[in-house]
Amino acid sequence: MGRIIYYGHAAFEVQVSGYKILVDPWLSNPLSPVRPEHVSGVDFIVLTHGHFDHVGDTEVIAGNNPKAKIVGVFELASEFGRKLGEDRVIGGNIGGPINVAEGLKIALTPAAHSSPLGSPTGVVIISDEARIYHSGDTGVIMDMRLIGEIYRPDIALLPIGGHFTMDPVEAAKAVELLRPKVVIPMHYATFPILYGDPEGFKKLVEEKCLPSKVVVLKPGESYEFDFKTGLY
Repeated sequence: MGRIIYYGHAAFEVQVSGYKILVDPWLSNPLSPVRPEHVSGVDFIVLTHGHFDHVGDTEVIAGNNPKAKIVGVFELASEFGRKLGEDRVIGGNIGGPINVAEGLKIALTPAAHSSPLGSPTGVVIISDEARIYHSGDTGVIMDMRLIGEIYRPDIALLPIGGHFTMDPVEAAKAVELLRPKVVIPMHYATFPILYGDPEGFKKLVEEKCLPSKVVVLKPGESYEFDFKTGLY
């Protein structure tokens, strides 16, 4: 059975196929129930882009988890390679999936945003247990239809806060394009400027009569799934 833990903002822990993966680990964000120095057993740290609220506490976590590899777009991964050693990073680019470990692939996908290092991306974590799409920071884009068709994500992690990313209206359209089994909203309420409301987003998705279950997690809460047996 797989598991996703939400740590607030855009930070998640994903447990699939025996791997522990952190995505955009800004664990020192105001809503996070855990501190970066307390995280252990990490296999991969996946970064969508180079803004501080997504790169977050990568250096601290990587320092405390010496076996963890950092995965991201080439320029961003190379920056961490200079700091931590080239053997600690796996740099790639938008395109076909990257083989990062036995039974685990990560695809970098387009995102409409900005980044100080390399292109902003989304990521699809591909394992035998699930396909999980973390869109990173983005507005709604038609590429999401292709992501849905090619990768068939079981779970989509989508920003709804507005101002810097999709708001609930755009995110509901993203769900329509992606058609995941489950969608979890993120990137809201960290600061007052991120105005998106998760319950409003859930209502918009339900009004579209889409085959997607909206799961709203509070920081620290987790979601378990087993798509092989239909438990989710």
